[in-house]
Amino acid sequence: MKHLFRQMINCALCLMFLLGWACTASAQSKQAKKINEATERSRKAARDFTEIMAAPDKGIPQDLLDKAEAVAVFPNVIKAGFIIGGRAGHGVISRRVKGGWSAPAFFNLGGASIGLQIGASSTDFVLLFMNEDALKGLLEDKFEIGGEGSIAGGPVGRTASASTDVQLKAGILSYSRSRGLFAGVELKGVVISPDNDDNRAIYGMTARDILTGSDKLPISKMPAGVRIFPRTLSRYSVRK
Repeated sequence: MKHLFRQMINCALCLMFLLGWACTASAQSKQAKKINEATERSRKAARDFTEIMAAPDKGIPQDLLDKAEAVAVFPNVIKAGFIIGGRAGHGVISRRVKGGWSAPAFFNLGGASIGLQIGASSTDFVLLFMNEDALKGLLEDKFEIGGEGSIAGGPVGRTASASTDVQLKAGILSYSRSRGLFAGVELKGVVISPDNDDNRAIYGMTARDILTGSDKLPISKMPAGVRIFPRTLSRYSVRK
């Protein structure tokens, strides 16, 4: 009887071990998947930003980029609909820090529209956050782009003037690239929200923590795959 009881206990312990191992393996697999997705997002954002800046006389003016406090890139945002349409995409945002840029925080972009529309398209968006006030919205759970003077289509070209009233007042300058054409675009009615599932999986932090505590997360501490985005930004603009 004692022998049977001992066998039952051993079986129970083995079962508990196997269940624990399965849970751990599942968590590790999920973590690896999140890191792969985050790496791909960062690579796409870095690639698109590089291509835009490399376009002769069609990139973001250097003086505007040097003034920006944060840069967001949302590659391959899908816009589709029939009468009622919507946008959906994922991207990264890095904030300027001394000597470079912060770890990229992961965000989602979405929005709806009503009007004469049919079909689907894919567009890359770049947003320049020009001051601290423009950054405040990113620290909330949901940030809707819009409002009088809060956003404007950014000028294009290395020698484009950045001194117009609308550009000086706007907290966010927005650009789009679709089918190879890059231009400033007035992007209103779009909601940007943190993808904190990914942020926590990659950093153990929320988007707010990443964008306000970047001095605690140097580039050497970021996962190797996501470093490409802040390093790409640093190739084009760094403050001493």
